[in-house]
Amino acid sequence: MYYLHKACIKPASRAFMHSLKKTKMFKIVYDSGQKTVNSLFVMYVYTNNCTYNRLGISVSKKVGNAVTRNRLRRLIKESCRLESGCIKCGFDIVVVARQVAGTLQRDGLFHKVDKALRNLFMRMSLLVETDG
Repeated sequence: MYYLHKACIKPASRAFMHSLKKTKMFKIVYDSGQKTVNSLFVMYVYTNNCTYNRLGISVSKKVGNAVTRNRLRRLIKESCRLESGCIKCGFDIVVVARQVAGTLQRDGLFHKVDKALRNLFMRMSLLVETDG
């Protein structure tokens, strides 16, 4: 197993993606946004007419206990942070975890979460085309 020294890790920009915090904002995205699903997540996307994206994460108690929900929330946030350079700007994005996501084994969990979210971003045409 390899460990990186803190000095080797490139610091992320402070606000890679802003947060959706108010229930009213979540409701607007749920009601007016486009929706796509896969086995682990439901993603809602709504245009916000800003120069940045806002991310909202919803993980209900049905997914698991507090430890499981918070782990899943952190993994979703980290996956979105890593993809933030490739995601088009100007959208409110809400990711809702499905109950199945809480039952996944911890081994390779980040890879599964990252792959599922990337799939949803591609379906919603939110990824910027890159050469190469």
